[in-house]
Amino acid sequence: MNTLEEDELCFPQLLNSSCRKIVRPHAISILIYITLSAISLITVTLNLLVIISISHFKQLHNPTNILLLSLGVSDFFVGLLFLFQIMLIDGCWFLSDQMCALYVVLDYIITSASIGTMVLISVDRYVAICDPLHYHSKVTEKRAKICVTMCWIGAALCHSLLLRGNLQHPGRYNSCSGECVVVVDYIGGFIDLCVSFIGPVTVIVVLYVRVFAVVVSQARAMRSHIAAVTLQDSLSVKSEMKAARTLGVVVVVFLICVCPYFCVTLTGHESLVNVSTTAFVMCLFYLNSCLNPLIYALFYPWFRKSIKLIVTLQILVPGSCETSIV
Repeated sequence: MNTLEEDELCFPQLLNSSCRKIVRPHAISILIYITLSAISLITVTLNLLVIISISHFKQLHNPTNILLLSLGVSDFFVGLLFLFQIMLIDGCWFLSDQMCALYVVLDYIITSASIGTMVLISVDRYVAICDPLHYHSKVTEKRAKICVTMCWIGAALCHSLLLRGNLQHPGRYNSCSGECVVVVDYIGGFIDLCVSFIGPVTVIVVLYVRVFAVVVSQARAMRSHIAAVTLQDSLSVKSEMKAARTLGVVVVVFLICVCPYFCVTLTGHESLVNVSTTAFVMCLFYLNSCLNPLIYALFYPWFRKSIKLIVTLQILVPGSCETSIV
């Protein structure tokens, strides 16, 4: 009987202070670990392909793809952090309290930067569809890079300040050994909720409602030949509309994956994030980072072509960065 109880502890040698494991049948545990590890590996691999594609091929150096590159970078790191979430599936944290605090802070920063990038993508599509004549003057590569940089710096500063207490005194909120708990005070939690969820989601939804209203009106105009446009203008409009639909799918999938986590936060009585008890919604949150490059593969021919060039090592050929893939 004692052996059974010890098997249920994260640290059997610490009988009085160890946390208890979440006990599952062995076969189910193995299946969960294999599945989540595969998702983590796929997430890292696919987003690395996105990063290499946009960074290497000069033809892909445009404002929209710079935003996709930022999203790919954040998704890549999310894939790496997913390994720590897998560790917590059984409710045990086997690393130090300092690593726990660092993991949660990095998780906050990276996911916040990802959400901020989604907002930038929505703004980019809004300007491209609703003000196409001034798009190239308003949205430039330089401005896109500045916005992405500010997004990452803002995410890092905001969450480093919000979680500074946990960084200064890691592990002080743990109730037992083997727990990874981070506490955010009420005001900090409210600020984080507004900055990381309510504000961005509101902006994204409002902009995309406007974008798709314009897309529908443009589609009707083109079908009825009301708008007297040249063939080149028509192709340009179709290209922008296709890009808006594709990135719209990215945004919708993003909202589906992210909303459950923040809904759990909203319904909580305290601004308390216990990673072990929110494993499911966190895994769904992380799953979004795996789905984004799959969406690119389905809708973007240039991504499929660049994958082929990368896998076959043709990008190592001198001058390959000038290859036409669009």
